[in-house]
Amino acid sequence: MYGGDEVSAIVIDLGSHTCKAGYAGEDAPKAVFPSVVGCIDQMDADDDKENNDSETNNNNVDSNKPKGKRRLYVGSQALGFRRDHMEVVSPLKDGVVVDWDIVDSIWDHALKDCLLVDPKEHPMLLAEPSSNTQQQRERTAELMFEKYKVPALFLAKNAVLTSFASGRATSVVVDSGGGSTTVAPVHDGYVLQKAVSSSPIGGEFLTDCLMKSLESKGIVIKPRYSFKRKEIQPGVFQRVIASDIKECVCRAPDTPYDESAYSNIPMTPYELPDGQTIEIGADRFKIPDILFNPPLAQTIPGMDNLAEISSSVRGLPQMVIESINRCDVDIRKELFGSILLAGGTASMQQLKERLEKDLLEVESPQAARVKVLASGNATERRFSVWIGGSILASLGSFQQMWFSKSEYEEHGASYIQRKCP
Repeated sequence: MYGGDEVSAIVIDLGSHTCKAGYAGEDAPKAVFPSVVGCIDQMDADDDKENNDSETNNNNVDSNKPKGKRRLYVGSQALGFRRDHMEVVSPLKDGVVVDWDIVDSIWDHALKDCLLVDPKEHPMLLAEPSSNTQQQRERTAELMFEKYKVPALFLAKNAVLTSFASGRATSVVVDSGGGSTTVAPVHDGYVLQKAVSSSPIGGEFLTDCLMKSLESKGIVIKPRYSFKRKEIQPGVFQRVIASDIKECVCRAPDTPYDESAYSNIPMTPYELPDGQTIEIGADRFKIPDILFNPPLAQTIPGMDNLAEISSSVRGLPQMVIESINRCDVDIRKELFGSILLAGGTASMQQLKERLEKDLLEVESPQAARVKVLASGNATERRFSVWIGGSILASLGSFQQMWFSKSEYEEHGASYIQRKCP
């Protein structure tokens, strides 16, 4: 239907941390920007002009407010400077969309400001989480066809795309992103829904743990804008710095973390943007180990309110084994042999080795050949979902799979369930 080189599809992967967008057939996304938006409530801003008091009293974002009542700032540039009353809101909760206005503004930014394309001329491939409901998918189709008037659409599951990116049709995809970690077995290009397991521990959670841990040691992270203006509002700017610290110095320990063993470990220096150098010791290993042993988070001062979360949450190796054991017994051996790591948090140093080691230790009958695969290239690991989408949408044999505008007009939005399983 849309074969040939004359028109390339657009691939968009809206993750819980960043949104990736670009042309199918390329090897990396053109536009990568945060999937959070700055939101200023017009009401609050107007009240503020009258009262002239700078109390920020707008903690509750009501997503049902009419569009005109709030201004949204999308993209790393617009989020880059501090504005009074700006809250940073994410449109997703547990990977599923809760605020469509924001998603709309993110897509808009990706297509019109970053890629500079007219959506009417390009088929769209969107990545979606395995947990997406039928209602969400229909809503997506409706928005894409009615507002953006795309000629064709396809929704593909994250795990399947990651699997394709590494050239496999069957694998277990461990996707550890900003907001959560999901383990999904894929067989012949389909996600085995009954065996998907997920946990709320992702990059953001680890960044929180790191910030709390540094605070308890008396280290203050100053955001960039506070060099000129001395006041500091806690918020997104410190998180950016903390997550950079996490990416630079943290690495998964080879053995489960133990206070006494790591107490005299050499310190690693890290220079903050304001010039002060901090030393990070045991936290380098403790923070990543939370992925493998969630109750560890309770030992961090200030994180104890998450007691109920981390007691029920299982570590990565348990999630993988549980997932594989829910699958058909004939494919388990093959699944153990191709466990794929994807997502930003999975790019942590030594994570692959540690996961492989833990899985080999947990005796299971098929664990003869446990193989954890991760692309050697960090960019590929971060963008594996997008890259899979780019490969899929540029295949000649995929072109008859699109859900076209004419089909949408004939059968309605619910037809998406038939076209995109």
